[in-house]
Amino acid sequence: MRIESLRDDEIFVFGSNAHGMHAGGAARFAHERFGAVWGEGHGLHGQSYAIDTMSGLEELCVEVAGFLEFAKRHPHLRFLVTEIGCGIAGYTPEQIAPFFADAPENVVLPPSFKALLVEFEQ
Repeated sequence: MRIESLRDDEIFVFGSNAHGMHAGGAARFAHERFGAVWGEGHGLHGQSYAIDTMSGLEELCVEVAGFLEFAKRHPHLRFLVTEIGCGIAGYTPEQIAPFFADAPENVVLPPSFKALLVEFEQ
């Protein structure tokens, strides 16, 4: 699922680095299209939400948990999650998808994550 545009209530969720150097992949796209701020590697900026995927798997888990809490507090927004951590960071969907097991309904996961979570539930 490639996200090209957003409705007013949608947020593009992408993997970043802690320093917010949005030079490649979805981070660059977020910076060019959806308001990601250079130098800000965490949280909501414009219509984008940055999750640090480059500081280790343990930190990524903490970042995702914080994002899910944010999404729960903002049920009026719809969060479109990219396959975070599975590009430049080098993780697999099998490693990342479980972090999203308790995602609220307003979090839209990429097909690879959704399929794995269904598989894990069985």
